[in-house]
Formats: sequence, structure tokens, C-alpha cells
Amino acid sequence: MRCKVRRGEERWIFPYQENADVMFNSGFLYEIPALKMQAVSALHQVCECSPAYPTASRLLEFLELFESLPIESTPHNSLLREFLGGSTYDD
Repeated sequence: MRCKVRRGEERWIFPYQENADVMFNSGFLYEIPALKMQAVSALHQVCECSPAYPTASRLLEFLELFESLPIESTPHNSLLREFLGGSTYDD
């Protein structure tokens, strides 16, 4: 799925984004700290023999720059909660 999304961005968004009337970054400062615990756990599972290991190591080093934020501190109406659980958008 991610590959299809990325291909769509590269084909339909990135080439035209400079022509947009308005651009905004919808990210929030709390997103990386909120995702840190889950990301670190997943990245530690990457085997040293994997081709993804150098990227995992680089991401682990990057994540050391952030304090972890408990999931409970993430607003329930944040779209990030779709990935963390506890979203007000759940059925």
C-alpha cells in the first residue's frame, strides 16, 4: 500500500506542488514523540543481516533526539490516533 501512495505522490503531487495557491504542513510537533515507543520497538526487530538495517539504525539514532510522549497525551481527535488507537473517529 505504501508504495502505491508514494508513487501517487511522486506522480501527481510533487511535480505540481509549487503551482499550488496554498501549501501547509499538517504535522504537529508531538507526532514523533508520540510514535517513538512503537517505532523504536519495531526498528529493534530489524535483523543486522537485513538490507533495511542501515536505515533502521539511522532512524533509531534520530529518535534518540526526542523524549517519548505517552499515547494518553495525544489528543483523541488527532489523526495520529488512527495509528495509535483510541481515536474519536473509531466506529
